Amino acid sequence: MKKILGLLFLGSITLFANEIGHSRVDLTMTWVGFAVLIIFVVGYYFIAAEDRYELDKSHPALFIGTFSFVLVGGYYYAHGYNLGILDKELISLTLEISEIFFFLFVAMTYIESLITMGVFDRLKYNLVSKGYTYRKLFWVTGLLAFFISPVADNLTTALILSTVLITIDKNKKDFLIPGAINIVVAANAGGAWSPFGDITTLMTWTSGKAQFSDFFYVFPAAVLGYFCTAYLLSRFVPKTAPHFDVKTEKKPMPMKGAKVVIIMGVITIVSAVLVHQLLGMPAMWGMMFGLALLKLYAYRLKKVHNSEFDIFKSMENIEYNTLLFFFGILAAVGCLFFVGWLTLAAGVYNPDVLGPTISNVLVGFVSSIIDNVPVMSAVLQADPKMGLDQWMLVTLTAGVGGSLISFGSAAGVGVMGKLKGIYTFASHMKYAWTVLIGYLVSVGVWYLQYEVFGVEHNLSKVLGF
Repeated sequence: MKKILGLLFLGSITLFANEIGHSRVDLTMTWVGFAVLIIFVVGYYFIAAEDRYELDKSHPALFIGTFSFVLVGGYYYAHGYNLGILDKELISLTLEISEIFFFLFVAMTYIESLITMGVFDRLKYNLVSKGYTYRKLFWVTGLLAFFISPVADNLTTALILSTVLITIDKNKKDFLIPGAINIVVAANAGGAWSPFGDITTLMTWTSGKAQFSDFFYVFPAAVLGYFCTAYLLSRFVPKTAPHFDVKTEKKPMPMKGAKVVIIMGVITIVSAVLVHQLLGMPAMWGMMFGLALLKLYAYRLKKVHNSEFDIFKSMENIEYNTLLFFFGILAAVGCLFFVGWLTLAAGVYNPDVLGPTISNVLVGFVSSIIDNVPVMSAVLQADPKMGLDQWMLVTLTAGVGGSLISFGSAAGVGVMGKLKGIYTFASHMKYAWTVLIGYLVSVGVWYLQYEVFGVEHNLSKVLGF
């Protein structure tokens, strides 16, 4: 009888141990937990100071992202923890990163193709030949970014409009730097009021925290905050016009097939949205489908029209350091989450600590440092008890807050790659106060809407759909 009871006792211990072995271990208060946090902080410093050390931001980002998980893996191995848990986390993280990686890859390929085909040179000619001043060009590109990003997503929009900036003038920093910040702020603010304008809004929508129509209520806060920042930035943009001599400036003629490539780019974006929304597949599949169409069309151009367009040359011109930066920084943040630091930070939502309103406002500042995607992911996984008003606030702050620092959002990182050496962390911080004022205005408008006037009902109930 004693043997039977002993076997049952040992079996229960083994079962309990197996269950422990199949759950993620909290490593925040261990040496490896602190090591991962310190490595991230040091790596972030070198990312922020890339101008000072002339070190591309992708180098420290890639190092901290990979080395952090190597340390955690070694710790798991040394203590006999279940390595399958770590492997499962890495597979999930790799899938998440690959979705973003390939999405960006296709978007960049299309942009480089349009550059090669002379589309942006023609757009520059059309704008400059009208006699627009730098300040008017500043407003045109910003407004385009704000209203295109809700449909095309903030990153693709920022890449396209920053390319327009650099084709207008490659050297005038008092136009390029405010213009770049304007585009980043506009793209992020525009994406904040659309369910698929930003990854963070898409995550909130698909998780069931808000209905499709609820996001449109964020429009007043997003647009007023953007206009506030844009107005302040515009005061630093010269009123002079770019040099244009009608006698010497010839009207560029885009390469044959350029219009078709533009249409295919739109189809690609629509495909990405539909594939994700209707079929539940990653958006990158729609983007890769668009890349397949572009490759087939490039083949046709060469065979039928003997075109000089070479899609592989367009791929060669892609800013791969931007892609590697995303890989590294998302891996690093993923490690912080796996170790337990992000889950620990989510405790501030407790009413006894900071409460949801202050916490959600602070999310904007955190997202500018870490990146809004993993921050929003941490909030959703923590799943604090909040009403629709607070979920709309965190959606707004996570999206708009990413503009506070140059690499706080996908749009900012993309523009840094396009305006390399011009739009940097240091140049952004010179005007960061304008972004901060716009951010506070957005939060203030949200407060009036939801907390003062009580706007919490669905637009669908009003419109009847």
